[in-house]
Amino acid sequence: MRKTLFWIHLIFGALAGLVILAMSVTGVLLAFERQMVARAESHLRASGSTHLPPSQLLPPKATALTLRSDLTAPATVALGREKSLLVDPATGKSLGEGATSLKKFFHVVEDVHRWLAMKREPGKAITGASNLLFFFLVLTGVVLWWPRKSAFVFWFRGGLKGKARDFNWHNVLGFWSAIPLLLIVFSGMAISYPWVTRLIYAVAGGQPPRQQQQQQPSRAKGPTGDLDAVWRAAQPELARTMPDWKSVTFRLPVPAKGEVSLTVDAGNGARPDKRATLIIDSQTQRITRWETYAAQEGGRKARAWLRWIHTGEAGGLPGQIVAAVASAAAVVLVWTGIALALRRFTSWRRRRAVRQELAFATRSSHPSHQQ
Repeated sequence: MRKTLFWIHLIFGALAGLVILAMSVTGVLLAFERQMVARAESHLRASGSTHLPPSQLLPPKATALTLRSDLTAPATVALGREKSLLVDPATGKSLGEGATSLKKFFHVVEDVHRWLAMKREPGKAITGASNLLFFFLVLTGVVLWWPRKSAFVFWFRGGLKGKARDFNWHNVLGFWSAIPLLLIVFSGMAISYPWVTRLIYAVAGGQPPRQQQQQQPSRAKGPTGDLDAVWRAAQPELARTMPDWKSVTFRLPVPAKGEVSLTVDAGNGARPDKRATLIIDSQTQRITRWETYAAQEGGRKARAWLRWIHTGEAGGLPGQIVAAVASAAAVVLVWTGIALALRRFTSWRRRRAVRQELAFATRSSHPSHQQ
């Protein structure tokens, strides 16, 4: 059974190795994207006085607006899915698009990470399947790491070369990175496969959301509501119910009738337990309700965390460091795994050649071949 598991482990590793390598390298590069972009844009500060009415901050075709409680922080205006603009909320002056070159770099890296910079559907199918195989590789790797006779491999050994070095590195890194990699890879599976989400809801409780096709955000047709009036109604409610809020995001345009959802965040943007939704009637500006993390079903809570577990951001900076180190370990695991497989293949070919030579020599020395 162990031998069969080993060969399955080797074959799956060979099949998915290069894709796992690409996802691991890009995972390391993306680990501190948030901090690097924030650092590059740290010189873009607002005036620090009171905010203008939100409607005065919006350029044409804005799809979302994020205001921050820090008066020196710029407001962010989304212009579709991939473009955003920073605005001084005190003056309405545009501060530009921020660190555009760095954002473009991370956008390319993310495209490689998610679908190998290919067309979205086939690329996503390949990375999703490779991620699924990676989950199996980590699980079987733990089983294969568990020794039958020899000592446990916990630490790096010096003075090793070739196969012995690769074997030692593969086992040590596989052991220490197993748990974070399982969390990272499983959360990636939940992003790729709806059946994983259904499994999470079945275990944690609740009804999974219906799968919807991804569409570009569409602008509402017909008359729009009063964004400024909605914001005036929201401010005292925020001060009373969630005074430690750090950001509020509006989806635009505000409808003239119906409910408006304001996403309120009191954390770093990666903590579902510090996020809530404030619902306001756009026509009467009355507070309809709060949708809080505590009131959510277990399945929805678990699913909300997985997005940020995948990047490590759920654990703050320490979590990001762990995720980055685990991704770097995965790079070495792929490299040493492929090296060990190639050495095994080369050794097999040599043994086969020796057997063929011996067989030829035996046939040649037989009396029937000497006539």
